[in-house]
Amino acid sequence: MARVACFDLDNTLIDRDGAFLAWAEWWAQREGLGSEGVEWLLAHDEGGFRARAELFAGVKERFGLSAEVSAMVDAYDHEHPRFTWVEEPVLKGLASLRTAGWRVAVVTNGGSVQQSLKLEHTGIGAAVDYCCISDAVGVRKPDARIFKIAAAQTGATLAGGWMVGDHPAYDIAGGIAAGLSTVLIGDHHPSGATPTHHFASVLQAFPVVLAS
Repeated sequence: MARVACFDLDNTLIDRDGAFLAWAEWWAQREGLGSEGVEWLLAHDEGGFRARAELFAGVKERFGLSAEVSAMVDAYDHEHPRFTWVEEPVLKGLASLRTAGWRVAVVTNGGSVQQSLKLEHTGIGAAVDYCCISDAVGVRKPDARIFKIAAAQTGATLAGGWMVGDHPAYDIAGGIAAGLSTVLIGDHHPSGATPTHHFASVLQAFPVVLAS
């Protein structure tokens, strides 16, 4: 039976923080907030983990914006994905795994609208066998059930599989709980569960998974 290779999306397959900066610069200019607005957004974003309603409630209060928070959040969910991109070597790495017989899944925590648009805009959705978005399946990493869903949807087994991601508490601890080998990408978050490997770039993970 085929094995599954699971990948996180934000700050793993794509540069989420870079995309957020690009969006913040565009949005702050549009709203007339200037560099101060950009700096405020970056300081309060918390790497995307701060609830968007809280983030926009804060920026509304700080800069006296008139728009409703819910409207700003909805607009953000549709706007931010347009600022994401994927490097061609990443798509080639995903393709190499599928060519070698692996089932490849994106396993990401987040809202269905924004994550689906990111996957579509970057082309990653079409480059993998299945995209497992927590909001859509009702389970979030590190719950091992989300990895079981990904394996089942791709017709693969978790045995001998991998989880590659940037968050020790969600990606690495979750992958370990599901019986997967793990690769931690970058140093975006405080240390936690110990991964099988730790690399600066997801590109370094592809040959390791292929060789396993």
